[in-house]
Amino acid sequence: MTTNTNALREQGTCDTANDADLIVPHQDVDKNISSPNFDTVANETDKTDETDFSTINNEEFIKGIFGEIVGTERPIVVSFAGNPATVGKNSWFGKPWIEGKTQLPDDCNNYISFATFKPDDDGRYRRLKTQFSGLFAVMLDDIGVKVAWERVTLDPSWMIETSPGNFQIGFILDALITDPKEADILLKSIIDAGLCDPGSNGACARIGRTPIAINGKHKNADGSHWRCQLKGWNPARRYSVQQIVDGLQIELKDYSQQRRTQGRKTNQQADPYQDDVHIPRADENPIITALKNSGRYKQPLGSGKHDITCPWVNGHTDQVDHGSAYFEPNESYPLGGFKCQHGHCSDRRVSDLYDYFEISKNEARHKPIIRIQAGEIPHICDAAESEMAKTLRHYQRGGIIVTIATNPGTKETTVKPLTLSSLTRVLAGVAIWQRYDKRDQAWYVCDPSERHVRVLHDADSYPHLPVLNGIARQPYLRPDGSLMMNAGHDAVTGMFGVFNAKKFNVPDKPTKQQAEQALAELSDLLSEFAFKTEHDRAAALSGILTAVVRPSLSQAPMFHIKAPSIASGKSYLCELLTAFATPQRGTPHAFPAEDEECRKLLLAELLTAPAVVEFDNLTSDLIPHKSLCTALTSEFISGRILGQSKTAEVGTRTLFLSSGNNVDPVRDMTRRTVTITLDPACETPATRDFKKQPVSETRADRGRFVSLALTIVRAWICAGKPKTDCKPIATYADWSGYCRQSLLWLGLPDPAACIFESMSDDPDRELLGEFLRVWFERFGHAPTSVKDATNRLYSSDDLQEIIQDIAGERDGSVNRKRLGWWIKRHARQVVNGLRLVQDTATYNAAKWKVESV
Repeated sequence: MTTNTNALREQGTCDTANDADLIVPHQDVDKNISSPNFDTVANETDKTDETDFSTINNEEFIKGIFGEIVGTERPIVVSFAGNPATVGKNSWFGKPWIEGKTQLPDDCNNYISFATFKPDDDGRYRRLKTQFSGLFAVMLDDIGVKVAWERVTLDPSWMIETSPGNFQIGFILDALITDPKEADILLKSIIDAGLCDPGSNGACARIGRTPIAINGKHKNADGSHWRCQLKGWNPARRYSVQQIVDGLQIELKDYSQQRRTQGRKTNQQADPYQDDVHIPRADENPIITALKNSGRYKQPLGSGKHDITCPWVNGHTDQVDHGSAYFEPNESYPLGGFKCQHGHCSDRRVSDLYDYFEISKNEARHKPIIRIQAGEIPHICDAAESEMAKTLRHYQRGGIIVTIATNPGTKETTVKPLTLSSLTRVLAGVAIWQRYDKRDQAWYVCDPSERHVRVLHDADSYPHLPVLNGIARQPYLRPDGSLMMNAGHDAVTGMFGVFNAKKFNVPDKPTKQQAEQALAELSDLLSEFAFKTEHDRAAALSGILTAVVRPSLSQAPMFHIKAPSIASGKSYLCELLTAFATPQRGTPHAFPAEDEECRKLLLAELLTAPAVVEFDNLTSDLIPHKSLCTALTSEFISGRILGQSKTAEVGTRTLFLSSGNNVDPVRDMTRRTVTITLDPACETPATRDFKKQPVSETRADRGRFVSLALTIVRAWICAGKPKTDCKPIATYADWSGYCRQSLLWLGLPDPAACIFESMSDDPDRELLGEFLRVWFERFGHAPTSVKDATNRLYSSDDLQEIIQDIAGERDGSVNRKRLGWWIKRHARQVVNGLRLVQDTATYNAAKWKVESV
């Protein structure tokens, strides 16, 4: 097998294509990162000087890689509609590509193998090593998302944007590799360097997307699927294997031989008295230890870089000892790196450093080892979870393993649950997994087993993973009222801060005068909103404070903006409140019609820890769905996660907003909702002129405006939390302090006055009050059944009219069952000093009476 490696290294080189115009791969890519270069082989557009590759179809793309194909060998294509993550295995069956005949619809996921395959005895083509014919190209995957652009150190032959900010790039070989073992060596070296996923059928069977296709995993804002885009194309740029190895800085090794060597070496070094399932990594990187022991270590340079004496310093001109560095392993370079600036060492790589110190590949990775053994499931899963926890990148949230993820397109940071596939990838990255081979009596490297991954994924509890209660997009308050200014995970609160503390400036001990100044600046943002009363203006300011400190509050009411007509500023005020809660724009939802729909929506949204959940343009009253009421008064809600077999408990530390024309909270929502009323008092509010743009102003200098809100809250806390006499609100004690009492302290009207008005003006409450009055006038304190009451109705009776409103049928009759249910639901509710109670002296049909309270 060694001869295969040497054969790859000894392939002849060819000149690569000349340097070309710079084509920026994506508008969101950091302009300070050098982007791959492409010759202009497609037409330039008329309006810009950027190269247009949209005219290149799939057939031209495939022919550019494979050229004219002769014989029966063929590349294999895969094409299907839908989401690749959810389609069945049959969808991945391929078919041979035949020029001019094979169809790849542009509304499907389309893939092509980069190797050709021979048909079997039955004439069928399969991506199997036994049918391998030749490798024409290699591909790097997930560039820009999972692999940094800095890692792409060789100009590619093509580049396809497969999802927003995510690229597949390829390199066409100048000479066909026909030996599957040699192809495996090259492809596995690329995979081992972290530049590509291994694929489900092995390295040689790897497929990549074609330029004319959709990505069924990703949808655009309009609901359509993302369309793949060819961002770079130069089929004349071809490389030898050695050019790829040198250019991508990968290590070309004989993997089958390495597997046996490493297995025996690990077995020889095993300590019979140590834990034989979980072997922690060495306290110090073995290369650093070897450099120190040999007197070649100088000093750390930060970020995993180290200044060292080159082991081959005697070969330097004048034996100059500077300009050499070692880089510890990271995600982009799993084996680390070595760089010596002297010409004598220009061809040396980190593998030479390992060979010099006789350090194995497993040791070089500086990772713990987890060994798969029968009967050790609890121990193995415990070890895997423990290693995940040490990365400080994975958490538990409501019984689910999650991570913090940032959308490359929107830049929004959310909580993302780990699927079985993603958990497998994580576990493979945090440790070296090994399985024992009885024949060779040695431990061999393997992937995490599906059984152990599933057991960990479906576990009821996670003793090692830190708890994640939510995400804070700005500095937040601890339970003691102090301000947490550090980003990252806080073990005390369970919050994860995703903010730059330098953009926020809050005095350590703000005074009342500073709070008043902050209030004046925040009030100026609201100066052109047409609030109906000053209580509404105070409620809007309370909404700003709530948006800022919501991650610190276990419960907070919903904020509902209403107005008599369109274009009154309802949605705009929601935008302003959202700008205080998060630097990202909001994504409003339609208000659910049914509680089950509401429950599913809330569970899915809250699992990601959003800053805001907004219901826009309500066309009916704010109905008290049980799940919504629970989310507004409880710190957590629970439910079954879609696609999983376990129940999750997720936090509710999210700002809830809603808006609508002449719609109000009703029944149980009245005490859970702060209503802000806007009234432009003009016939066409859309024609009004405004001088300020408060939303744009806030987004442009969000750190300052959020700091103003925090200054008000912190000043109230530092003043000893003075209390102004007002009606208490059940459940919302902390909110009432931070976002209500702080404003009352500064002289504003009560922001919560609308809650009490809504409760008294609730139509359901008014109906109950009228029912109690007329029932008492008719029956007094006498216990009366529903049947007796309906039998004693008169056509012009007030009681008849109210009962018809409650339980009347179209034909004028009364639905007694509905009336009885309504009475039972409103039993013991006090309105205007009266309430309905069931008479305990009767044992047959239920009888009701009104009593004074």
